[in-house]
Amino acid sequence: MSAWDAACASTSPSTIYVPQGSYLLKNAYFQGQKCKSKSITLRIDGTILAPSDYNINRNEENWIKFEQVNGVSIYGGTLDGQATSLWACKTSSNNCPQGTMGLTFSNSSNINIIGLTSQNSQMFHILVDNCDNVKLQRVKVSAPGNSPNTDGIHVQYSSRVTIMNSRIGTGDDCISIGPGTSNLWIENIACGPGHGISIGSLGWEVQEPGVQNVTVKTVTFTGTQNGLRVKTWARTSNGFVKDILFQHIVMTNVQNPIIIDQNYCPNNENCPHQGSGVKISDIKYRDIRGTSATEVAVKFDCSKKYPCSGISLEDVNLSYKNQPAEASCANAGGRASGFEKPNSCL
Repeated sequence: MSAWDAACASTSPSTIYVPQGSYLLKNAYFQGQKCKSKSITLRIDGTILAPSDYNINRNEENWIKFEQVNGVSIYGGTLDGQATSLWACKTSSNNCPQGTMGLTFSNSSNINIIGLTSQNSQMFHILVDNCDNVKLQRVKVSAPGNSPNTDGIHVQYSSRVTIMNSRIGTGDDCISIGPGTSNLWIENIACGPGHGISIGSLGWEVQEPGVQNVTVKTVTFTGTQNGLRVKTWARTSNGFVKDILFQHIVMTNVQNPIIIDQNYCPNNENCPHQGSGVKISDIKYRDIRGTSATEVAVKFDCSKKYPCSGISLEDVNLSYKNQPAEASCANAGGRASGFEKPNSCL
């Protein structure tokens, strides 16, 4: 913390260095509001370990958090959340803390995260919240496929975020995209195990900013629960999803390769049989190929109240057990062109 204070007070670019070795860190909040420096580099050659006893940070929401910083770059290093005991607690009883986020950037701008490894986080590994101009490259995220709520990278209320050349395998979404996200670029990602790349869940709040202008290209999904997913709660909301491009995607043994689920309501709680108010429009799927682990490879289950519009499928080739897979549509409008397997239901 004192190194951060010195770097923050510097009027010239400064570097904080974490040498090789393993270092235990309870939790750390880096505040940038009063920083004079417009460029702080955190260069990590070692491993930073969270407490393995989940009670130590029981009342904390975040393990490592940067708030109101500008021009911070993180190069290399490993963040290890050591969360095995918390996951075991969650699996066996209800009396466990929710857990902490791994690395959070909040209300910040001009952020670079390059070559970082994040593993075994209690909750989300990396959270980008209310930020502008964030680049994540060559990031590796790993946690077991059965670890709860361990999303790889979650982005919300943020614009101009780029995630490239990264490998992500967790027990939840590889990348999840929350409300208020715009101008998001995701490219060259290997995802699995996990729940895929998800826009949502959206529409929990009545007043909620939408998601727009998202590109997801050159991604491989291996053994994941979903591939490309959009999920919204079946509740009243003014949220929306529009101008999304999914392109050059390879699925290997994915349970739901292409899915829009506007009746998302786990355990049928808090959804009084309402249709979703989230309007979904202009979603393009181009060059999506590979294998589905279930018969229905393309599922569009859209809102009764506000049907999906402008969905376009171009050159989709998905098979199930060496047979053409199936497609299922409800309240979905659009068109298919080029190669069509399964036969489109639009």
